[in-house]
Amino acid sequence: MQGRAKGAHAVILAGLLGFSNPVLAADLEEARDLMEAGDFPAAMDQFRVLARSGNADAEELIGVMYALGLGVEKDPERAFEWYLRASLKGHPGAQSGLGWYYELGQGLPAPDLVRAYLWYALSAIGGDVDAPDSLEGLTPRMTREQRKRAEVLVEDYRVWMYPFR
Repeated sequence: MQGRAKGAHAVILAGLLGFSNPVLAADLEEARDLMEAGDFPAAMDQFRVLARSGNADAEELIGVMYALGLGVEKDPERAFEWYLRASLKGHPGAQSGLGWYYELGQGLPAPDLVRAYLWYALSAIGGDVDAPDSLEGLTPRMTREQRKRAEVLVEDYRVWMYPFR
């Protein structure tokens, strides 16, 4: 009888913990579906819960929402910051977005081609299929010194972010 009581208590405790954990209530696919359906406030609520738990996909999608003004006021600076969070976790799409922001100076005081190259290159290493095209378009606009500096930064990040690539 005592073993049964412990088992029942464990089930009840697990159930209560499940209801008290907002991360379990938020699902990335469900949030994406809400976003695609145009229910941006509900999507943002779920993305924020997931982002608080460190989910890079959710962070990147919050960046997209700020970049495009989906359910929020368009805000390049906030979009940049959300892309940065996801990029530092190795999210190739966010890295490519960050490269674009640096290339154009969106949400920044001015363009920075060295950092644009850095993030496009990391995105390419991470598997973003569009990043090599972005690098190809950017490289001719850079000086030899800018390219050299960018390559140093790429190597600094690559060994930390993508140690096996």
